[in-house]
Amino acid sequence: SDLYRAHPDWVIHFPSRPRTEARNQLILNLARPDVQEYLIETIDRLLRENNIAFIKWDMNRNVSEPGWPDAPGDPRELWVRYVQGVYRVWGELRRRHPDVIWQSCSGGGGRADLGILRLADQVWVSDNTEATARLKIQEGFSCIFPASVMEAWVTDAASERISLDFRFHVAMCGALGVGGHLLHWSPEERQQAAHWIALYKEIRPLVQLGDQFRLLSPQQSPFSAVQYLSKDRSEGVLFVFRTHIPEPVMLPPVRLRGLDEKSLYTVEGEPEPRSGLAWMEQGVSVMLSDFSSTVLRIRRVS
Repeated sequence: SDLYRAHPDWVIHFPSRPRTEARNQLILNLARPDVQEYLIETIDRLLRENNIAFIKWDMNRNVSEPGWPDAPGDPRELWVRYVQGVYRVWGELRRRHPDVIWQSCSGGGGRADLGILRLADQVWVSDNTEATARLKIQEGFSCIFPASVMEAWVTDAASERISLDFRFHVAMCGALGVGGHLLHWSPEERQQAAHWIALYKEIRPLVQLGDQFRLLSPQQSPFSAVQYLSKDRSEGVLFVFRTHIPEPVMLPPVRLRGLDEKSLYTVEGEPEPRSGLAWMEQGVSVMLSDFSSTVLRIRRVS
């Protein structure tokens, strides 16, 4: 590139070793203040001169030859100074353009850290969007990060064997997005999608801002469940999933959590309200066939 020809010292390198390219790329050394200034001014100009609302900041290659020949101190500080440089670039650009949405991405979840969450609105969790795999991926992600930053897309991965309903239910456990080829969807599928998007908009405050309870782990069982509950414990939503379980099988009850023990709650599909204590001790009976799922609303009775 013209930039590299003008500033060959701006890339991470050892002067005594060949500079290994990956994807035809080298890596700018963001530990350097001059590189930080160049990126700030260049991206700032692009954002000022164009109607850009979303930035996906990706890093798609590993570091090789991690050298910093003219480092002001110990060159081994590259790893720390680089990250600090990323934070500075993002922080200044966010200050100048507060309405732009920023996504942190790196090889699928490689730049998901609590430091970047001061600056990033969303995190791309994984390039694996196959819904049954996402159950485990999303549960692991949720052990550290909130659902509000977990990008979860409905795609066409494994659509020949996984229903659109199932794919939507998995993605609705985070920040729902749609990445399928809409022109290839049938009118019925687009109608399904509209239904689930409308429901998601209703339950979004529960999923993104409520408390999460991992009731049955997909790491441990092909029958899994996750619950979200409002802070005042008045409303919640329950997602239940079944992948493959050989028949015959007796599915366990799904015991809710976090409810007010003495209050009465209704669970969608159940005929009568019960106390929070009853739902938490006796649970909800959910019958699912292979590769099916359900979403159930939970409401406290006033």
